[in-house]
Amino acid sequence: MKIQAPVAKNETYTGTVMDLTYEGNGVVKIDNYSLFITNALPGEKIKFVVTKVGKSFGFGRVLEHLTTSPDRAKIDAKDRKLAQAGIAPLQHMVYPAQLRFKQHQIESLLAKNKLDLSVSETIGMETPYHYRNKAQIPVRMVNGELETGFYRQHSHNLVPLTDFYIQDPRIDKAIVIVRDILRGENIPAYDERTHKGIIRNIMVRQSYYEKEMMIGLITNSHTLPRAKEIVAQIAEELPEVTSIIQNVNSRPTNVIMGPITNVLYGEPVIHDSLLGNRFEISAKSFYQVNPVQTEKLYKLAIDRAGLTGNETVIDAYCGIGTISLAMARHAKEVYGVEVVSTAVEDAKKNAKLNDLTNLHFETNKAEYQMAEWQKQGLKPDVIVVDPPRKGLDETLIESAAAMQPKKIVYVSCNPSTLIRDVQRFMDEGYHVTEPIQPVDQFPQTPHIESVTLLEKD
Repeated sequence: MKIQAPVAKNETYTGTVMDLTYEGNGVVKIDNYSLFITNALPGEKIKFVVTKVGKSFGFGRVLEHLTTSPDRAKIDAKDRKLAQAGIAPLQHMVYPAQLRFKQHQIESLLAKNKLDLSVSETIGMETPYHYRNKAQIPVRMVNGELETGFYRQHSHNLVPLTDFYIQDPRIDKAIVIVRDILRGENIPAYDERTHKGIIRNIMVRQSYYEKEMMIGLITNSHTLPRAKEIVAQIAEELPEVTSIIQNVNSRPTNVIMGPITNVLYGEPVIHDSLLGNRFEISAKSFYQVNPVQTEKLYKLAIDRAGLTGNETVIDAYCGIGTISLAMARHAKEVYGVEVVSTAVEDAKKNAKLNDLTNLHFETNKAEYQMAEWQKQGLKPDVIVVDPPRKGLDETLIESAAAMQPKKIVYVSCNPSTLIRDVQRFMDEGYHVTEPIQPVDQFPQTPHIESVTLLEKD
């Protein structure tokens, strides 16, 4: 029998917001039917229009706040532009409330899974904006002029922006300068409908400690017209730039970068420091975008590992070696594995750059390499995992547990897969010995990072 939703699309209703979803949307219920509404906070009475009706739940948009929460932040016209682009989805919430929201998300998942574990208060930032050290900004023609900005949510319509709020202001300034240089040289922006035009995206990477900047021009074409003139102007107007690259992506795809990268000026990398180690960062390197919070996150992981200098550590998902190198200064030996071969080459270079000789890196899927190390009889004292959002493969958990390390330090970017994996480790004889510690890597967004320590029973 078809179930009829108690609301209709484009109709207007009033309700009181009961809770927030993991994405930060307000939850209103009408006859036990859930509606998820942006820019709505718990306790607020709102008038809203229904924008989508599904079988089990729907979506809505606020028309009027009849009452407002004390946790509501003031939003001006510029902030509303950011809201349209979805850059800072929690900007309408005061920062202390954002931190409580992130702690609550983990606590709610634990309660739902009947796990009696505690969660510490979220470690926040003193300045919770202007923190991102990397930007990949789409370039499109708007009203006949080359524009930079961000896509309106759930569309490919560009919202022109010059202040992205969560990016390093030096990056925002650089994007405007490069945009104006491209306009002056009459370089056409890419049109994804016709697959014509040249500039698809402008990428900027800014090192936090060493003040170096990389400009990346992602092009649809293999050649960049007037490249010499463009490079000369960028170098003159942005003296902090030490690297300008062209990346060619001629495929009709939403993937930003393509397979070919050419150095147009300076070096193919920039440098930055993290917990006393120096890193080479190329155009495609994965490097955490919030350097201030990353140092807190990694220091927390090292502290939880309890290293004394005598331990053997495995770093699964090691990337370019950021955690591995940090651990290597406090451990006897560190073994890292990463599936991206270029990242492993970068990790080896970074170990050499820092004169660290107790690091060993392998290119492989983490779950396969863990099984291989287990067969070889490797006996780690600590295993550190920092997986992507999908969490850990079950075979990795089995291999990790079979090695019987004393401690497993789980750095998570997704609370739901963290809770699932913690339960699996518990089935293998491990238990959580300290409160789960959230760290706010991405202020103004719903993303939640955390560190969890598991020890053998």
